[in-house]
Amino acid sequence: MSLTQQNDVQCDLLVAGGGPAGVPAAIAAARCGARVILCQDRPVLGGNASSEVRMHIVGADQHGARGKGGELAAETREGGIIEEIRLETAVRNPQRCAQMLDLVLYEMVRAEKNLTLLLNTAVTGAAVKDGRITHALAQRPGTEEAFRIAAKVFIDCTGDGRLGAETGAAFRHGREAASQYDEKYAPQAADGKTLGSSLLFTARDFGRDMPFVAPPWARKFSEADFRLRPIHGFEYGYWWVEWGGQLDTIRDNERIRDELLAVLMGVWDYIKNSGKHPQARTWALDWFGWVPGKRESRRFIGQYVLRESDLLTSRHFDDAIAYGGWKIDLHPPEGVDRPDLPPFTPIDVPHLYDIPLRSCVARDVDNLMFAGRNISATHVAFASTRVMATCAAMGQGVGTAAAHAVKTGVCPGALAGDATAMRAIQQRLLREDAYLIGVLNDDPADVARRARVCASSQQADGPAVNILTGQTRSVHSPRAAPPDRARPGTHRWMSEASAGLPAWIELRWDRPVRPACVQLIFDTGMHRELTLSQSDAANKHQLWGRPQPETVRDYTIDGLVNGHWRTLAAVTGNYQRRRVHAIAHPPAVTALRVNVTATNGLDHARVFEVRVYE
Repeated sequence: MSLTQQNDVQCDLLVAGGGPAGVPAAIAAARCGARVILCQDRPVLGGNASSEVRMHIVGADQHGARGKGGELAAETREGGIIEEIRLETAVRNPQRCAQMLDLVLYEMVRAEKNLTLLLNTAVTGAAVKDGRITHALAQRPGTEEAFRIAAKVFIDCTGDGRLGAETGAAFRHGREAASQYDEKYAPQAADGKTLGSSLLFTARDFGRDMPFVAPPWARKFSEADFRLRPIHGFEYGYWWVEWGGQLDTIRDNERIRDELLAVLMGVWDYIKNSGKHPQARTWALDWFGWVPGKRESRRFIGQYVLRESDLLTSRHFDDAIAYGGWKIDLHPPEGVDRPDLPPFTPIDVPHLYDIPLRSCVARDVDNLMFAGRNISATHVAFASTRVMATCAAMGQGVGTAAAHAVKTGVCPGALAGDATAMRAIQQRLLREDAYLIGVLNDDPADVARRARVCASSQQADGPAVNILTGQTRSVHSPRAAPPDRARPGTHRWMSEASAGLPAWIELRWDRPVRPACVQLIFDTGMHRELTLSQSDAANKHQLWGRPQPETVRDYTIDGLVNGHWRTLAAVTGNYQRRRVHAIAHPPAVTALRVNVTATNGLDHARVFEVRVYE
């Protein structure tokens, strides 16, 4: 008789995998009203960004490089849920503790009433009938429990594609030939090689001699091995400690981990004992990873395979649900075993590009979707889409689309071809502060769009009417959005600095409205990089450990009721970009004001958008 307790559970949506794609997918779907179960096979959320791996989250802004086009022209950092995560972590974690990101993600997931979290729970199987998944199987050995999870829609955010593979969904492992998708940067012949995996470390200066004795199995390195892999700084390990892409990164993961440990210890031995880095005498390791940061394994073959040309030309997709912009970042599969090759070959992506829903929907299982590094993309395209902030944007997009499928009863496989469904999904994403290239707010329920707008003061390039442009960022610099969809302008109200604070912006209607919900989008300096990193060099050009100075800190929302102003909401200490205010028993108002009394450092007020829903 088995000790394992069997549990039958039901939900609208199962998300398998709680990494950078899975967490936003689950939160987005739950916020859209779907009943969600999130299974994560580790004790913490975050995947490669978690304290178990400690890779910093990067994305379309390319470490802030795209933002060099100007703060009012190149705001390419991802918005929505990943921005919420970054801002929360920046303020609450000035010490840059890796576990604090784990905590922020855990708190955000627990805060969603429609979301059930199952940690240490791995999805291990699935049942398919008539082309649809009926239920998934999951195991949690630590509590001796098994789960049979029935759902309407299933999203695979496992990275390795375990759930989808169990359903029989088509996938690929390795690199396509250049001729298959006419890709300049693909190899001439297809093979089974992938990007390798990495182990990171952190170290600190103890101010006294700190000897290091390498284990006998540590790799031995010479100065020649680092000719193309320079060692800069000791506090945070090197992403180029990479190996295993010539193997099966799933089946051979244990071997890869062991070899990466040998590489890591060998690198540190060289730093400490070769004599080439005498300043490392007082440094010692204080953490190193045991879970390989895996870059690539299975990639599903969905309704559309995203490819090199789509990225390089910023091809427009009507079913876009996210965007990317990281360089096409190819690595030699053998990693450190090829010291003669650069550790990466970056291919410039000129502009931000669309990620279509069809690349996140299975072609052969009706109710299977996916987000993250396992989406339907060639190896070359994946080399850009794989980075974690892009995965997070995809996760929010797929979670929102999945919730729409649940609500309307439309099969996920039919969403991309349904113009009405896609418009609803995209408008919901905009409402949740995601950015989609060239897509504007035209939500008919937003009564702010019918209002007349004025302000206490305004700058020439930040007039009050900008809050109704339908876009909540500036992306018209040469390396931001493609020019034909960039929509130039600051897209925000900016009060006149000389007028000081308080400053207000007002919406006025010809007939009274009852504002049951007021949503505000503030400026959070999205031209800058903002990411938790153990690297001192990466942290220097960030404003970490504090709110972003552009962001409105203290404000009230006031309504004009029968000729008198009444405060409907009051906030102090804000540092988030998106704030949603539910107004209990909303009165009939003919005007609404957002009255800004303080920012987090800027000398004037900035507001991107005001939405009002009755």
